[in-house]
Amino acid sequence: MLAVTTAALQACGPAQRAEGPAVTPGGPSAAAIPPALLSQARPIGTGPRFHPPAAGPVTGQCTRALGPRGGVHVEVFASDRVLLLPAGIGVQPPLAQLDGRITSARCYGTLVTLDPTGLVLVRPGASLTLGTLFRSWGQPLSGTRLASFTAPAGASVTVFVDGKRWPGAPATVPLTRHAEIVLEVGPHVPPHQSYAFPAGT
Repeated sequence: MLAVTTAALQACGPAQRAEGPAVTPGGPSAAAIPPALLSQARPIGTGPRFHPPAAGPVTGQCTRALGPRGGVHVEVFASDRVLLLPAGIGVQPPLAQLDGRITSARCYGTLVTLDPTGLVLVRPGASLTLGTLFRSWGQPLSGTRLASFTAPAGASVTVFVDGKRWPGAPATVPLTRHAEIVLEVGPHVPPHQSYAFPAGT
């Protein structure tokens, strides 16, 4: 049996942050998780290819205050595993962190990630795309390339927005408030249609 941790479920599911022991499908704690969510869950990949750091430039003006933000949730799957969107995209050091979450930075750009849950925080009124996010992350994104992964011959990077397949290039997907965006390369992962955004985003 494949053990699915609550961290993995958080990274690739619509549930809000939860803490607890690992859940094994069919085990005593699995009954609390809807079967559809378990079928969509994938473990977090191991090794540097699945954990690329934030290494790109800050997008837009870097301000001392985070200010109001709208949330966009971005999930990335490669080789049937979760590829984590790291904390620290769009911020300038020095940083202060608590339990893996950035609590303060020298300044904040137009889009930022403060923890590795896939939640991207965007300034209201900004017209940004997945291409903007990946440039700020420092990772490639194209029809055949997704971060450190390349689509197999004859295949391509697939994108879903709110559960529906995006018809255009991956980089053109707009980062609109409360969008649930899923990118995949490799085996198909059933995309989520929504995400439980934290209050105020």
